[in-house]
Amino acid sequence: MRVSVVLCTHTLDRYHDLLDAVESVRKQTYDEIELVLVSDGSEAVTRQFERDFGDSKDIIITALEENRGLLKARNHGAKAATGDVIAFIDDDAIADPEWVSQLVSSYEQQDAIAVGGKMVPEWVAGKPESLPEEFYWLVGVTHRGFGPDGDREAAGEVRNTFGSNISFQSDVFQELDGFDPAVGGRKGDANLQAEEPELGNRLRSEYGRGVWYNPDAVVAHKVFEYRTEPAWLLDRAFWQGYSKRAMEVLLEESSGEESDFLGALLGEYVPSRLFGLLRAPSREKGAQLLLLFVLTAMVGTGYLYGLTKYR
Repeated sequence: MRVSVVLCTHTLDRYHDLLDAVESVRKQTYDEIELVLVSDGSEAVTRQFERDFGDSKDIIITALEENRGLLKARNHGAKAATGDVIAFIDDDAIADPEWVSQLVSSYEQQDAIAVGGKMVPEWVAGKPESLPEEFYWLVGVTHRGFGPDGDREAAGEVRNTFGSNISFQSDVFQELDGFDPAVGGRKGDANLQAEEPELGNRLRSEYGRGVWYNPDAVVAHKVFEYRTEPAWLLDRAFWQGYSKRAMEVLLEESSGEESDFLGALLGEYVPSRLFGLLRAPSREKGAQLLLLFVLTAMVGTGYLYGLTKYR
């Protein structure tokens, strides 16, 4: 089984991070891999790709003539790919050496049509004291409560995983016409962040199956300092709430993952955190409980704003 890993970027601003991502893909224990590098409308990036990787037989370099956004760049890379499976990773992520091997194992053992894995944090400026694990999804990390029956350490079917650790059988991805640029990727409605859920929903609608989640297929996401600042987190939470409302309207058959998580958050995680704080008070526990309430309120506020836009 040949696996094509698609990696997109549109700027040289974090090119050194992209090189880390490339290196992690090239150091995979699985052999049948090609890397598809997509320059999203940047001549400077394309030239740098050619200088650094132009002679590499296992790397395809392709470019969009103008900046079209992440989702169109991913779709473009998928069309250039030649593998049986198309996997996606972001330019600020680092794949575990066994990542592709674990993805392939799930395809073979589960007869899967799409497979994703767990995102873990790579805290660039140190782990923030106040960010609760229930809201790690705000920084692109697999959160407490994700996964089959809310267990992120258990394998099983889910609607979708993060876009930096998701893969599809090539023919399935092409049959679905890839990601829909209208629902994210910093184009169209710039504040809408629903690309993977939307594609996962179409996958279930067309094939009656979701993405197989393998927690042993691990990718680390670099969490830069600005992504842990309260203002950034609050803004992110607001627009995620907005996106949740949009999903209810845009996705005809929502599978209810968000409702299940909210139920677990209010019915299980908040009480357990409160009891833990009362039993053994600490500044960290208090800060996390407080931020959990604040972020939940901000998601709710974004959802209410979405009600005015998506009816």
